[in-house]
Amino acid sequence: MSEDTKVHAELRESFGKGFARRLRAAGKIPAVIYGHGTEPVHVALPGHQVSLIIRRANALLELDIEGKSQLALVKDVQRDPVHQIIEHIDLLVVKKGEKVAIDVPIIVTGESAPGTIANLDATTLSIEAEATHIPQNLEISVEGLEEGAHITAADVALPKGSTLLSDPEVLVIAISVPAAPVEDDAEAPAEAEATEEPAAE
Repeated sequence: MSEDTKVHAELRESFGKGFARRLRAAGKIPAVIYGHGTEPVHVALPGHQVSLIIRRANALLELDIEGKSQLALVKDVQRDPVHQIIEHIDLLVVKKGEKVAIDVPIIVTGESAPGTIANLDATTLSIEAEATHIPQNLEISVEGLEEGAHITAADVALPKGSTLLSDPEVLVIAISVPAAPVEDDAEAPAEAEATEEPAAE
């Protein structure tokens, strides 16, 4: 765990939209921590610090709750659809060494063969990884791949200790040649049926 993921969480006992608005106005984010059969714990998190941390997918926080340390995985972030302000965060209790199921973003690197494009069919893959070793993304190189090449989930290299949960046959990337643009031909001849006489019965 790095220092920038250590977060001081304040316990909160007041709820409701009005209280949540006041929290956000004070630069804090309402959050709830749940999992491992424990009762949900409602906390307030420092807004600016947490906003920076959760830019990474599957961010893991080391919470300080009244002097007690607790690891928690960011499972859901609710944002205002218009202003994109973080309204609420759901955190899942995890323990060191425990494995968790997460969706990890895919990043394409390299250039496929000249004249081809790499089509990304799956933007994420579901894997199981240790809570303290969750990859931020999965890099897939398409360097030099020719038209018709396919990469499935089974072909993707996973970090040590991780297991693929997605269907191994899921298509992730397909290499193809872009279709040539269709040009309208203004000189196209009139259709034959427009000039021919109907056959007599």
